[in-house]
Amino acid sequence: MILGCNKTPKAKNNITAADILGNPNYMAISYGGYRQKTRDVQPTNEQLKEDMKILAAMGIKILRTYNVQLQQAPNLLKVISELKEEDPNFEMYVMLGAWIDCKNAWTGKTPDHEVESEQNEGEINRAVALAKQYPDIVKVIAVGNEAMVNWATSYFVRPNVILKWVNHLQALKKKGELPKSLWITSSDDFSSWGGGDSSYHTKDLEKLIKAVDYISMHTYPMHNSHYNPAFWLLHENEEGLPDEEKIEFAMQRSLEFAQKQYDSVTNYMKSLGVNKPIHIGETGWATVSDGHYGPDGSRACDEYKSGRYHELMRDWTNKNNISCFFFEAFDEQWKDARNAKGSENHFGLFKIDGQAKYALWNLVDQGVFDGLTRDGNPITKTYGGNLEVLKDEVLAPPTPQEFNVAN
Repeated sequence: MILGCNKTPKAKNNITAADILGNPNYMAISYGGYRQKTRDVQPTNEQLKEDMKILAAMGIKILRTYNVQLQQAPNLLKVISELKEEDPNFEMYVMLGAWIDCKNAWTGKTPDHEVESEQNEGEINRAVALAKQYPDIVKVIAVGNEAMVNWATSYFVRPNVILKWVNHLQALKKKGELPKSLWITSSDDFSSWGGGDSSYHTKDLEKLIKAVDYISMHTYPMHNSHYNPAFWLLHENEEGLPDEEKIEFAMQRSLEFAQKQYDSVTNYMKSLGVNKPIHIGETGWATVSDGHYGPDGSRACDEYKSGRYHELMRDWTNKNNISCFFFEAFDEQWKDARNAKGSENHFGLFKIDGQAKYALWNLVDQGVFDGLTRDGNPITKTYGGNLEVLKDEVLAPPTPQEFNVAN
C-alpha cells in the first residue's frame, strides 16, 4: 500500500487540501507558463491547456502559482475548469499564491521593510474572489512568496504583515465567506520559518506558525552549493573515485541537506508546542548556469544532477507523506531575460519548446506524452535521448581548493 492512500475516496468536488497535501497520489509542482522574455506576453488559454495536459499525463495533480496581479492565474483556473467539463476524470488543484511586497518595492525608491505595500490588499482580495469562484480547484491560498526572508532585499516584509493577511483569510473562513476546508499558509525559506538564524525567532513568527493551517517551506541545496558549500565539495577520501561516484555522494549529501532544513523547521515548530503539517513549497535544481553554479563555480548545474535530485526528493517526500512542489514545470526565460544562460531560466523539468529533460526521460519512454504537444512540438527527450552525450557535460564537484580559487 502506498503511504497516505488509506483515506476514504471522495467525490472530486469534495476533495480538500487535507486530502491531497502529503498524499503521493497527488503529485505537486510549481507552474509558470510564460514562453517569452517578458511577462507582458501572457500565455494563451490554449497554451495553458496544452501545459495542463502534459502535467496531468506525468501524474501532477496540484499546481502552485505565485500571484494574481497578472492574468495567468485567473486564466489557468478557467482552463482547468474547462478541462474538467470536457473530461470528468481530469483532476487538477491549485495552491493559489498572493504576492506580498513592502512599501516602495520594485519602484526604484528605497524599500521600506517596516511598512507593507498598498498593493497587498488588492492582491488578497483578488485571491479571495478566485477562491470563491473556483472552490473545487483552489484548495490553498499562500500569502506571499519568500516575503519574510531578509535576503529578498527588494520586497521583504516583517512577519506581522503576513500574519495580518493570514488572520484575515482565516476570519473569512470562520464567517463562511471562504470554505472552511481551504488551507491558508505562507510559502517561504526554511529560515523564515525559524529553521535558521535565531534572529527570525520573533513573537510574530510564533503567532504566524499558530495561525497557518500548515507550513510551506523552501529548501535549495543547489543554491547552497555556492553559499554554504561544505556539504557539496569533494571530501578528501573521495578524490580518487570515478566522477560518477563523486557526483552520487554529493547528491546524497544534497538530499541530507534538504532533510536537515526540513527537520530544523519541524524542531522549531514543536518547540512552540505546535504540531501541524510541514510541506515543501519549493525546491529544485537548475540545469544550466554560467554563474555561481556552473563550471567556474560549484559545478552543480546540469541535467544529470537535476534529474537525480528530482528522483531523490520525490522518493523521500512520497515515502514520508510530504508534498513537494518541485520548482518548476517548464523553463521560463523572463526570469533572467538579459542572460540566456542564467540559472533562473533553467529550473524546468521541460525546456520551453517542450523537450523533456533527463528527469523525465523514463516517462517519455513509457509513452505518457504520446500525442501531446507544446506549441506544436511533440514531447521528446533532450540530447536525443543519448545519455553518454549528456554525461559528457557533467562535472564532478570541485575540491575545496578548486572552489576557493574559482570564487
